[in-house]
This record gives sequence, structure tokens and C-alpha cells, in this order.
Amino acid sequence: MKEVQSFHHCPSNLSSAILSSSTVLRIYPPLLPSKSIVSPKVSLNKICSSLKSPNKQTGISLTSILRVIPDWADGIKEERMQKKRSLYSHEDWVQHRSSLRHVRHFMSSLSSRVVLSLFPPVIAFTSVAAVVATYNSAVSTWHLLPDFFPILRASPLPYQLTAPALALLLVFRTEASYSRYEEGRKAWTKVIAGTSEFARQVIASVGSTDDDTNTPLKNALLQYIMAFPVALKCQVIYGSDFVKDLQNLLDKDDLEVILNASHRPRCIIEFISQTIQLLHLEESKRTVLESKVSCLHEGIGICEQLMGIPIPLSYTRLTSRFLVLWHLTLPIILWDDCNWIVVPATFISAASLFCIEEVGVLIEEPFPMLALDEVCDMLHDSIRESITNEKLIKGQLLAKKKCTSSSTNNGSMRRSMIGRPNS
Repeated sequence: MKEVQSFHHCPSNLSSAILSSSTVLRIYPPLLPSKSIVSPKVSLNKICSSLKSPNKQTGISLTSILRVIPDWADGIKEERMQKKRSLYSHEDWVQHRSSLRHVRHFMSSLSSRVVLSLFPPVIAFTSVAAVVATYNSAVSTWHLLPDFFPILRASPLPYQLTAPALALLLVFRTEASYSRYEEGRKAWTKVIAGTSEFARQVIASVGSTDDDTNTPLKNALLQYIMAFPVALKCQVIYGSDFVKDLQNLLDKDDLEVILNASHRPRCIIEFISQTIQLLHLEESKRTVLESKVSCLHEGIGICEQLMGIPIPLSYTRLTSRFLVLWHLTLPIILWDDCNWIVVPATFISAASLFCIEEVGVLIEEPFPMLALDEVCDMLHDSIRESITNEKLIKGQLLAKKKCTSSSTNNGSMRRSMIGRPNS
């Protein structure tokens, strides 16, 4: 087989040069960075340069050209997945239930990551429908092909029988994904509530007077408690910056130890446990504080289970294969009833059904869908406010206690003076 060695200029007919019987282009595997977003613009000069130097691994291959649109859509989807979510306020709920929400959602369709991720399959199956419609028209209407070429058509009865199965498959797939989302949300609710309760227990149980040796350990323990949900958030969300998120919560030496650990949330738990052991506390109070650590371990277990165990892959693959076969044969089934309308009909069907399947895939990984950054910030503000209010509230209560004791002593002295006989 003769390979193309060099070109003095780019051929005018690129397809004929590629498909020539005397020369065959060597197709190279794509050398695309795994984390980069591929630009959809591929210039003709770049293709010509790849034809001139096929021995170089930088040449554009057929596979890389076909992957331009899927890689572009995947890049946008992954970029949007890392976007920070925010908690809803009252104004957000008013807009959420507004009667104009349908218009707003429709106008923003082209900026939706779900819609953009549908471009590859929808374009592919719509193109297949156009090819089938062109072939059938060339055979039956235009008479461009010999009579022995068959028209691609079939009875719609198989589709009528399998349509309920596809609908149930999509419903169960989306429901299973939403169950995972709900489980992740409940797990983080327990983590935040348990961390807040742990911090409150530390503030109430550990003394913090100026000459108390527990004061620096107490402050360090509260820092570790506040750092735990942030470390867990960074552990379950891809692309999180541990250093940026934790540098304002921990000392430099502690942060270095945690960053060198293989499992950073468990390393923070070890810091918490060791600090509790060093505190000068009654055994009953120490036992109460140690019991709060179990909530943190439970949160780690649930989050790691959700991250490491997806919905059974056989179920996901079956749904994908069912959808692909359905839309590959849809133009053949609809040809007798729709003719060229099979093209828009396939487009609408692919966009609708693949959109439902795409939503199920997106929410299967629940943590990027949650506003974890804002939840952690609210927790930190709450703990810091509790620390600030502790001294203020304790001072006011001590002042009231002092006034009450003074009033009691004055009343006792007055009663004793009244009851004393005159000399």
C-alpha cells in the first residue's frame, strides 16, 4: 500500500485526493488534551498542512474531525458543571414561579448545557433521517436509482409495541438519578447540622477564660470543625482548589499536613480527635464530644458511596442503546406516513427523548448540583457569630447573676435588721 509522502500544494479536490485508489492517507489517532475544550473551527489550511506531513503526529485525523462537535459540547457541559450554585432567596422563588418562566426558559435554550450537550446525537440522527429520505425519494420519486433498489420502509407496529417500554425505561432512569440527588442532599443536610451541633457543643462545654489552657485548643478545634465540610466538598466535587478553600480556615502547618494526606477529610477528623484528647475536660463532656465525630464519618461514607457507585451500568447502557436503535430506524418506520416530514419528526423525537436521558445523567452525580460553597459559608458565619456572642451573652448573664445575688444579700440584711430587737 503506497502512502502519501508529500504534497507541493493542497489539492483542489480534497475528497478525491483522500479517496484516490493509488494513494491512501494514513489515519492517526487524535492527540487532544483530555481536559481541554476543542475549538470547533478547523481551517482548510490546517487540513492541507496535515496532508503535506502525514508522518507528524500533529496531523488532524478523521476521528478528531468527527469529534469536534462532541468535544465542544462536552467541554461546555463540564465547564458549566463546575459553576458554583447559589441558594434561593425570596426573590428567586418569585421569579421561579412567575407566569413568564416558560418564555424565559425557552429564550435561554441555546445557553443551557443540557440543550448544548444534545447537539451531537440530534445532529447525527437528523442527518440519518435526511439520508433515508433522500434515498427513498431517489428510488420512488426521482427515479435516479435502478428499480431493484428497495424503498426503506416498515410497519409501525413494532414501534407501537415498544414505545411503552422506552417510556418506562426513561422514567425509571430519571427517577433513579433523582433518588441519588435526594440522598446526596440529605447527606449534606446531616453533615451541616452535625457540624453546627458539634461546634455549639464545643463552645458550651470548653471554657475560654484568658488564663485557661484550653483556650488555644478550643480555637483550633473550632477551626478544624469549620474546615471539615469544606474539605469534604472539595473531595466530592471535581476541580476544587483545596488550598484556596482551606487557607483562610487553617494554620499553614496544619494545612500542609492535610494536603499531604491521601484522604483529607479523614485527616481533619484525626486532628479533631487528637484535640479532644488534649483538652482538660470532665470525662462525661469528652465522651459527648467524641460521639459527635460519628456524624462526620457517616457523611463521608454516604458521599463516597454516591461518588464511587453509579446507577448500574447495564441500565445506563440499555437506555442508551434503546434510544440509538429507536432513532436509527424511526425514519424507516415513518416514511409511508410522513415522507420528508421524517426529518423534523426525527429531530423533535431525538431532542425530546435524549433531553430526558441527559437530565438523568447530569443529576446522577448530585454534588455539583448542590450549593455547597454557599452552605459552607453560611455555616462558618453561624459558628463565628456563636463564638462572638458567647462572651457577650456570658457577660450579660454573669452581670444579671451578680445583680440578683446583690439584691438577695441586701434583702437578707434588711430583714435581719428589721427582726433585730432594739437595745
